[in-house]
Amino acid sequence: MRSFVSFLGGAVSVGLVVALLAAGGVIDNDSDTSSPTAAAPSPPTASNNSSDDDNGGDQGGAPSDISELYKRVSPGVVFIQAGQNATGSGFVIDDEGHIVTNDHVVEEASSFQVVIGGDPQPIPAKLMGKDPSSDLAVLKVDPGDVKGGLTPLELGDSTKLEPGDQAIAIGSPFGLEGTVTTGIISSLGRTIDSPNGYPIADAVQTDAAINPGNSGGPLLDGNGRVIGVNSQIRSGSGANSGVGFAVPVSTVKFVVPLIKNGGKVERAYLGVRNGTPPDRSGAIVDSVVPNGPAALGGLRPGDKITSIDGNAVKSSEDVSSAVTARKPGEQAKVEIERSGQRRTLTVQLGTRPERPPGG
Repeated sequence: MRSFVSFLGGAVSVGLVVALLAAGGVIDNDSDTSSPTAAAPSPPTASNNSSDDDNGGDQGGAPSDISELYKRVSPGVVFIQAGQNATGSGFVIDDEGHIVTNDHVVEEASSFQVVIGGDPQPIPAKLMGKDPSSDLAVLKVDPGDVKGGLTPLELGDSTKLEPGDQAIAIGSPFGLEGTVTTGIISSLGRTIDSPNGYPIADAVQTDAAINPGNSGGPLLDGNGRVIGVNSQIRSGSGANSGVGFAVPVSTVKFVVPLIKNGGKVERAYLGVRNGTPPDRSGAIVDSVVPNGPAALGGLRPGDKITSIDGNAVKSSEDVSSAVTARKPGEQAKVEIERSGQRRTLTVQLGTRPERPPGG
């Protein structure tokens, strides 16, 4: 059966046949034949309050009272209508009215209406900024338009999650506002595609049911803290199959402050396409962007990247994560194997272009 990676918001399922798993300008030709699907937006129907406490999941603790958590958190979850045909989800992050959602929910629209705070009356929202490379966008409403006031959701810490931790998704699948589903964190450190073809590193995998229209909604831990932004599903049909992916909240914390007032995100760029060998002993360079940072640093097709700045590389995802953590203009020590010989190359990272060259 063909497997799709589907974006979860929009009017039509995107249907990417094969996801290029890449990050920081590194595209992974992974041998896995199934790829995540960004679930399409559903057709329309009638503060960064990070805690100083442990912001991870439940760490194996007892399941939370979902009904009480839902009552507390759901006023901060937003139903979004983007233009005439697309709907998605989002969540409030501060008392100023900023709302986080997915870029693919808003990318084709110029006007936005949101339902927020339990009031069924839609109110207008303005697009403040977006970042296709992380599939994140920020809308803003006038706090005075929100009856009953805003309920910002608390941002957790996706770096403290462990497989098996509780996961709760709230959103508007198929336009059904205020839907809650539960599951666990199935895996961490996944790589998924962004709308512009670059990889999103460290995605959170969950079996909590998410479907078209869930895009942009929060994935929560057992304490109601945001640990990710629901973005894609892996499915043979475009519907939920128990394999969903969320942009990690660590990425939200980095990107949103830069774009919520119209700014842009500049990312480091290596400029290679690579894949992971079966033994996961590194990342094999398939191709090098001509005159890109990797080419200028001496990397060649066939090289196996085994470490970056002293940190072991066992897969293309490791390369993606390493490059994503750096800034344009910084130098990286890239250890490779070539013709049985180990050598270390110094690569000055560039600034990632808006779309992958040739992609």
